[in-house]
Amino acid sequence: MNRVPFILSTIAVAVLAGCGSDPKVAPAPAPVVVVMQPPAAQPSTPGPIVVAPAAVALRAGFGRIESILGIPSAAAGATAANSTRRITMRMDDGSTQYFDTQAAGMAVGDRIEITKDGTMRHPA
Repeated sequence: MNRVPFILSTIAVAVLAGCGSDPKVAPAPAPVVVVMQPPAAQPSTPGPIVVAPAAVALRAGFGRIESILGIPSAAAGATAANSTRRITMRMDDGSTQYFDTQAAGMAVGDRIEITKDGTMRHPA
């Protein structure tokens, strides 16, 4: 009996299974804002004021990647490359979302979709 059709169909199933999962994304906070105080405003507390916004839940929808930033590893002295990236996404309604993902093969300007279950479809 010829095994070639069985082998080819097994390879096809394996390839399609690898394409079937969308990467999960996690909401990330917006960039930190540092504001310098005027000297006369607070003479007893010199220095900048740091405003760090909290991460908000992701909204489902379509948009484009505005920036991709590599996130350094949290472990001090880590030598392994960290594949987590912080993505800035401009939604079609003009709003901006920030999230972290380990998905590869993305570039600024690519169209993506955030689904209701917290996954990213690329390309959308």
